[in-house]
Amino acid sequence: MPKINGNEIRPGNILEHDNGLWAAVKVSHVKPGKGGAFAQVELKNLRDGRKLNERFRSEDKVERVRLDQKDQQFLYETDGRLVFMDSETYEQAEIDAELLGDRRPFLQDGMTATVEYFGEEALTVSLPQKVTCLVVETEPVVKGQTATSSYKPAILDNGVRIMVPPFIGVDEKIIVNTELFEYSERA
Repeated sequence: MPKINGNEIRPGNILEHDNGLWAAVKVSHVKPGKGGAFAQVELKNLRDGRKLNERFRSEDKVERVRLDQKDQQFLYETDGRLVFMDSETYEQAEIDAELLGDRRPFLQDGMTATVEYFGEEALTVSLPQKVTCLVVETEPVVKGQTATSSYKPAILDNGVRIMVPPFIGVDEKIIVNTELFEYSERA
C-alpha cells in the first residue's frame, strides 16, 4: 500500500492509522505563527464509527488504503444481515445491516448498491443517490396553494418521514435523495 505525506491527506481518503482503518472526513491545513505547518484531520473509524482528531505534519508518513468497490445486487435480509449478490461472479455475501445506518429503509429488493471491501471485509455500502418511493400518507392537496417554500410532512412506503411540496398527494411516486433525506422530484 502506498505511503503518503501528512499534507497530502484529502477528505474521503482511507488511511491505516493506530491499527485501524479510518476515513478522512474533514481536513484543514494550519500554518501557525510559530512552528511548522500541519494538517488537522478528522478521522472516522470504518469498523466501529469512532471519531478521532489527529494532526499530521508534512514529514509524517501515512499508509493510504485502496478499497475494492463492487456493484452488488440486494437480494434479501435475514437476522439483521443483508444478502448481496456479486453481479459478475454471482457469489453471495452477507453484510451487517448496520453498515447502512439510517439509510437502511431506502434499500429495495433487487437494488444495485456499491459495496467497498478491504480484503474480504465489507466496510461501506453506498446506495444510489436517488430512489423512487411511494407517498402513503400526507395532508390533502389544497387547490390554489402555490409551490413556494411551504412544505408539508409525508410518510413514504418505507416508513421514512420527509417534507414534500404541497402539490404532492397520497399514492404518488416521488424521487428521494438518499444522502440528504429530502424530496427531489416527481417520478
